[in-house]
Amino acid sequence: MKKLGIIVLFVLVVAGLCFWLPKPADKKSDGKLAVVTSGYVAYTLTRQLAEDLADISMLLPPNAEPHSFEPTPGALVAVRQADVFVYISDTFEPWAKDIAAGAGKNTQVVKAAAALPASADPHIWMDFDNVRVMAQTIEGALAAQLPEQAETLAQNLAKFNEQLIALDESYKKGLSACQGREVVHIGHLAFERLAKKYGLTLTALAGTSHDGEHSVRRLAGVVDLIKKHHIETIFTEETLSPRLAQTVAGETGAQILPLYTVESISKQDFDNHITYIDFMKRNLENLQRGLKCQA
Repeated sequence: MKKLGIIVLFVLVVAGLCFWLPKPADKKSDGKLAVVTSGYVAYTLTRQLAEDLADISMLLPPNAEPHSFEPTPGALVAVRQADVFVYISDTFEPWAKDIAAGAGKNTQVVKAAAALPASADPHIWMDFDNVRVMAQTIEGALAAQLPEQAETLAQNLAKFNEQLIALDESYKKGLSACQGREVVHIGHLAFERLAKKYGLTLTALAGTSHDGEHSVRRLAGVVDLIKKHHIETIFTEETLSPRLAQTVAGETGAQILPLYTVESISKQDFDNHITYIDFMKRNLENLQRGLKCQA
């Protein structure tokens, strides 16, 4: 009986771990591609390009940490059954690299950042030029699977590229005249590329991931910086616990505004299909507000 109980418990645990992941559709039954993506960056880009030509699922649950995610048994099964598996890069998602190695023989594995130079900063989607390259890679893989829809996919890519160009122009114009240019981020170093491209100075509390504890010394240094430069606004990640940012705000009197890394999102934003473009527009609005930029 004890052995049976252990087996039942194991089955329940595995079932619980697999609960998040939707079962990929059968391409033969509805004509759509079964696409599995690693996390939200891959998911939102693929979804915007494929639209209703694919049934797209995501391995990383909302609010989960993408850098150190541990895939469930259900994730492995889903990728083996998929027509296409899309992830960003081995640096950003080392766990996705391992899953890709176990993909089914008929599963096309797409590393979206394959055509981009290797970098120590994995947040490559914070540069719109990089996003354009990744989108082209994903679109090419989808077109290879759906040659009869190649024209539609090409049109979707062109439309997305137009949105990226407009977004870049909005950032250039919107951040050109600001009272402050110091972005203090109570989170990890996800916005370094964005800050550099638009002439901002970034100070982040953590490194390129959330691994490790924030040291008291580092926290004190950030507080001193805020006071020394009379910084009135600090930024934090929307999906992080607000306690740390609230502590810094209490010490300095600064207001708190969110920035969106896109890599980890809330369940509400996932359900509402908030796109990459939407998130980056939110970021621009909050940067303009926090840095007191002229409209």
